[in-house]
Amino acid sequence: MKIAVTGATGFIGRHVLDELVRQAVEVTAVIRPSAVEAAALPCASEVRLDIHDAPENAFELMGRPDALIHLAWGGLPNYRSLHHFEQELPAQYRFLKNLVTSGLKNLQVVGTCFEYGMQSGPLTEDMEPRPNNPYGFAKDSLRRQLEYLKTTHPFNLVWSRLFYLHGEGQAENSLFPQLRKAVERGDATFDMSGGEQLRDYLPVSEVARSLIALAMKQADIGVVNVCSGQPVSVRKLVEGWIVDKGWSIDLNLGCYPYPDYEPLAFWGDRRKLNKLLEVG
Repeated sequence: MKIAVTGATGFIGRHVLDELVRQAVEVTAVIRPSAVEAAALPCASEVRLDIHDAPENAFELMGRPDALIHLAWGGLPNYRSLHHFEQELPAQYRFLKNLVTSGLKNLQVVGTCFEYGMQSGPLTEDMEPRPNNPYGFAKDSLRRQLEYLKTTHPFNLVWSRLFYLHGEGQAENSLFPQLRKAVERGDATFDMSGGEQLRDYLPVSEVARSLIALAMKQADIGVVNVCSGQPVSVRKLVEGWIVDKGWSIDLNLGCYPYPDYEPLAFWGDRRKLNKLLEVG
């Protein structure tokens, strides 16, 4: 089986490539023409193209893969930027439609828990999306466009809604890298919110394995939450990291307000993913 991966030099993409190579899957990394990080990619095959200006023969250039794991998305982590639906959404749809009409049969796109909006508690795939920021709106709109495309050009679609990730290679403005920097600087305290918000966190390596397993099924799965299914408070998560690493630093709780674009407590329902992965 041949799998192509867009966004291959990103946080998730590098872990997906590593796992595909470990599983001896034939893989093509699709990267930006300007990317300078490609030398360290573990796979032998790469294609440089700009999703916003992709050639008509993009599917041929990618080696006509059996499946695509589509991770690429610009404008992050600014979830409120209008770029997401003004520039990113139309470019993404044009690119993916071109691949489908050229012969792509299996497409997996990563979505976001922000598609659920301000809904609280356990979030299930059959809940109506209510995105309340431009990023979540654009992702949900792309999913709907692809569902309509399936009515005229049938293909298998997996829409993997990701929750919160952590692991090696994470953006430096993310929670764990910020905590690590504070420790390295010798700070006595780490500034954060009150930490009582409940979230759903999953190691990026586990996310990569789940995405690959879903792609390998070559099935029309639709929306599936890729999550832990277990709510954990941000404070408990950070305290756990401190203990695991043997760090000595106090938490300055309540220094920052809680984000206004997400509810205080939400997490993913994992039952569909467990069934697909045959987990008890």
